[in-house]
Amino acid sequence: MQIRFTLNGNAQQVDVPEDMPLLWIIRDKLGLTGTKYGCGIAQCGACTVHLDGEAVRSCQVEAGSLAGASVTTIEGLGTPQAPHPVQAAWIATQVAQCGYCQSGQIMQAAALLHSNPSPSDADIDEAMSGNLCRCGTYPRIRAAIHAAARTEG
Repeated sequence: MQIRFTLNGNAQQVDVPEDMPLLWIIRDKLGLTGTKYGCGIAQCGACTVHLDGEAVRSCQVEAGSLAGASVTTIEGLGTPQAPHPVQAAWIATQVAQCGYCQSGQIMQAAALLHSNPSPSDADIDEAMSGNLCRCGTYPRIRAAIHAAARTEG
């Protein structure tokens, strides 16, 4: 099945099975490896991307639902020269430990700040609850989100 959608601002056309997960399209068909495979059942958040501006688990989005959609991955959020405020706050707060979950965490945090530019601790905890960090950097994640909120505000 030919699927046309936008990825990080660029038009894409891929020929994939209708039920292929977006995660595999991003990683295996288009070669962007910042979005990670974690669990495959939308429980860990490692594969979080933005689909039409909303944070979604790419392991559960099927190719057949992508026609005309706009997808943003960690590679499209910011650049090394001009990082997104969440990425800059992540670096300044030294959130990452092993780093595996961080692209999903950052994408979820960016979506949170887009919808709620001044979140409380409770708002952050609720929004980020589906993104797991095996290293337990949750206090630094919360601090980075608050720092990014101050930057964006």
